Parts: sequence; structure tokens; C-alpha cells
Amino acid sequence: MSLSDARTALADDLAVAIAAIDTAEEARAFLADLCTPAEIHALAERWYVARLLDQGAMTYREIHDATGVSTTTVVRVARFLKQEVNGGYRRVLDRLRGAA
Repeated sequence: MSLSDARTALADDLAVAIAAIDTAEEARAFLADLCTPAEIHALAERWYVARLLDQGAMTYREIHDATGVSTTTVVRVARFLKQEVNGGYRRVLDRLRGAA
């Protein structure tokens, strides 16, 4: 098995574990065990930026100024929200809004 295949298998296994989570409380506990506080903070910031971008009321610079998140991160989140084929941000945003 190649390194790439092994990484894909590990990511797939993690995705299955995440999909098995039933509640926000379980998700918080899983994240606390899985990630460092800094990693959780970085993930939470990206999710917050995705929600702000989805609302469309702020520019990238305004999001940076309001959150302290780097403009590089804001641009990266925007790219994944609007252009990348994964559709992860979009799917979850729509689901939480009740559109999916």
C-alpha cells in the first residue's frame, strides 16, 4: 500500500468515526480527545469564517479585522466554500439551514 493510499484509508476511517457522532456533546468530547486545543481553535475559526462568508455581508478584510483570522485563511476557506469540488462546507451549511 502506498503512502497516499494509507493516508486515504486513515482519512476514510476518521470520516466514518465522525459520521458516527450523534450529538454536539459527543462531538466536543471526540474533538477534545483527538485534537489539541490549538487545533480545535483553528478548526472552529475556519468554520466561523465559512459561516461569515456564506452570509455574504462582509468582505474578506472585514472578516479578518473582526476575527483576527489571517487573510490567507479567509481566502482558503472562501475557495473551498465556492470553488472546490468537495462541497463539505456547502453541504453542512445547507443542512444546518434545513435546505438539505
